[in-house]
Amino acid sequence: MNGTPSTGAADGRSVVVVGSGFGGLSTACYLADAGADVTVLEKNEQLGGRASRLHADGFRFDMGPSWYLMPDVFEDFFGDFDRRPEQYYGLERLDPHYRIFFKDGDRVDLLPEFDANRELFESYEPGAGEALQAYLDQAEYTYDVGMEHFVYEDRARLRDFVDPDVLRYANGLSLLGTMQEHVEDYFDHPKLQQIVQYSLVFLGGAPSNTPALYNLMSHVDFNLGVYYPEEGMGGVVDGVVAMAEELGVTFHTDHSVSEIRGREGGFAVRTEDGREFFPDEVVSDADYAHTEQELLVPEDRQYDADYWDSRTYAPSAFLLYLGVEGDVDPLAHHTLVLPTDWDAHFDTIFGDDPSWPEEPAYYLCVPSETDDTVAPEGYSNLFALVPIAPGLDDGPDRREQFRDLLLDDIAEHTGVDIRDRIVFEESFSVSEFADRYNSTQGTALGLAHTLRQTSLLRPPHASTEVDGLYFTGSYTTPGIGVPMCLISGRLTAERMAKERR
Repeated sequence: MNGTPSTGAADGRSVVVVGSGFGGLSTACYLADAGADVTVLEKNEQLGGRASRLHADGFRFDMGPSWYLMPDVFEDFFGDFDRRPEQYYGLERLDPHYRIFFKDGDRVDLLPEFDANRELFESYEPGAGEALQAYLDQAEYTYDVGMEHFVYEDRARLRDFVDPDVLRYANGLSLLGTMQEHVEDYFDHPKLQQIVQYSLVFLGGAPSNTPALYNLMSHVDFNLGVYYPEEGMGGVVDGVVAMAEELGVTFHTDHSVSEIRGREGGFAVRTEDGREFFPDEVVSDADYAHTEQELLVPEDRQYDADYWDSRTYAPSAFLLYLGVEGDVDPLAHHTLVLPTDWDAHFDTIFGDDPSWPEEPAYYLCVPSETDDTVAPEGYSNLFALVPIAPGLDDGPDRREQFRDLLLDDIAEHTGVDIRDRIVFEESFSVSEFADRYNSTQGTALGLAHTLRQTSLLRPPHASTEVDGLYFTGSYTTPGIGVPMCLISGRLTAERMAKERR
């Protein structure tokens, strides 16, 4: 979006990137393209971080991200290396983009055609069709200005914002207030408010604690479209890895890092099985808090335990990966099931007394509606996700109880009863996020995008305590989500180049 990034010449410097999520993969690509000798160490058996895959009994599940949004960011990312996404994977635009089942019996489809969506809004509230156009105009403006001058720019210090150009670009942006306050200026009907705010779940926030700036997500949703990449999000990982290898990046899986320690002229990076690497610089795409609290010695940490305990973490999730005999009509590829009042569910995540929701809002993904390679013939691939508070006890009894509640709820509110048709099942929740990804409190995403954890209020890309140590991924700017993590990698590489100069 800003042209070729200023990642500078790395002059053959050696860099170890800890973790192969999209932030780590992106950083590795930019550094290798600039001439660095880059090695990526991945804890688990496959690359991609949370975007890993589960293969079982003829089914293939994306275990983490499943929405391909902001295609322009992927185009910009590959374009920075004179390549195009279609050289590595194909894309299919979904129709409908997604389907919503409200628990009072309403069912709506959000479509690629704006006029159809406008008519839908008008059917709920007189004047809402025109309000949708105005809302999306504002969202598009926010997106264009925000991406160009804030998301793609690493403004890590307050003085970076006290600049006439920044103030000029910021004019007209919805910088103050919450999403709920902003949306209420356009729509009165609670269902319409939910439709334009559901994507906050992807940012790890709630309408009441997410800045109005993130109205830009509606431009992403309504105007830029929702796509399905060939072989799912795992196919995108494969594409980025293939490009990284073309650029000279070396990958090692099953390399769980246990220590990052400074040494004269560089670093010693040690793995749990005793292997050692001695790079000039280190980038961590592992969980930021885990890196600081577990991999660094106390004197190298920027923050203490109290700081990390005081953060607001994005939700964890209760996930079910289900192989189902027969079809699951009328579920769409992407389906949301929402209570008409979802405040109670958000209260269980962000309130003073975190708990398992009794009336959950949740997401269902059926990639077999689009891709016949994800399930055997005659079967459906169903991925169910319920956002829950991080840190909850998710022992076997609690899981079994909630699993039954969820399957009952799906049957009641979508008409799809799969309880006697499940041929494969695996759950994934707080414990697995903590164990597999070293995720603080088992968060599924990282730091939430609250008013106090946005932009320069997020942890920095460059350590303030150790020269040559850097961070990338969802804890840093610009934040949560696959596209944001790709941009984070670019910002980290630019920061490294700037400090070399």
